[in-house]
Amino acid sequence: MSIIIVDENDIRIDKFLVDKLNNISRANIQALIKEGKITVNHKTIKPNYKLSLGEEVSYEVLEKEVSTIEGENLNLDIVYEDEEVIIINKPSGMVVHPAVGNYTGTLVNGLIYHASNLANNGNDFRPGIVHRIDKDTSGLLMVAKTKTAHESLTKQLKEHTVNRLYVAIVHGNILEEDADIDAPIGRDVINRKKMIVTPKNSKLAYTSLHVTKRYQNYTIIECKLKTGRTHQIRVHLKWIGHPLVGDPTYGPRKTIDTHGQALHAKTLGFIHPTSGEYMEFEAPLPPEFKNTIQIIEQENV
Repeated sequence: MSIIIVDENDIRIDKFLVDKLNNISRANIQALIKEGKITVNHKTIKPNYKLSLGEEVSYEVLEKEVSTIEGENLNLDIVYEDEEVIIINKPSGMVVHPAVGNYTGTLVNGLIYHASNLANNGNDFRPGIVHRIDKDTSGLLMVAKTKTAHESLTKQLKEHTVNRLYVAIVHGNILEEDADIDAPIGRDVINRKKMIVTPKNSKLAYTSLHVTKRYQNYTIIECKLKTGRTHQIRVHLKWIGHPLVGDPTYGPRKTIDTHGQALHAKTLGFIHPTSGEYMEFEAPLPPEFKNTIQIIEQENV
């Protein structure tokens, strides 16, 4: 039995679970609720039940599929590895962990094949996973091999001491050299798969921007995360009027064909869980990102 602690208020359970359990329809969720396979605080409920903050949702949706999560040789780009942690340079297009209807080709499948031990943390679908980046975002991720490492890295993320620096290409010309975005992010009540800047049922979100190069219609920036909300950089960039190039959800319809959104997790720094030493890694821009820059430069000739 898997458990989700509700982090929103006054939301229908079927809408809530559509967001949390990827690739499963609202109709299927409603059917599972009627069958008693989804409960709230260990009690059966109706599909229109409205959740409250802090309630406990239990579900059996994935239990029968656990054995199908198998290791695959995905030739992961391993930047660093020791007995406690693995640093991966994830390619654009790769999903981090399996979900309903998507059990192969994920980073977790590759990790299971590569490593004999990963921190389980009570979740068979996310062994070793401490944080994630979007499918179409490339770059660095840290993975925990032990319980000690998982607890340490998770704590550092919660305390906002992990150094995470992204490179992004955005539409328009950002005039400021540096900017700090302080805007809370929450779930879009109209489209539950999207996030928006809103004061209601939201969490504090901080992103710092630094311009590295300007073109006529585009700007290359570095983004430093101070918090780690879902889609944070993408939502903040849209909110300031400079959406990410190639973003299928928050970007404009007319954009450059990037074969993925132009967002790359370039730098990752943290305190090693056992040695106590600060470690920092960098990942070069992937080919598709460089290709996007070449297209922009050709437009500006």
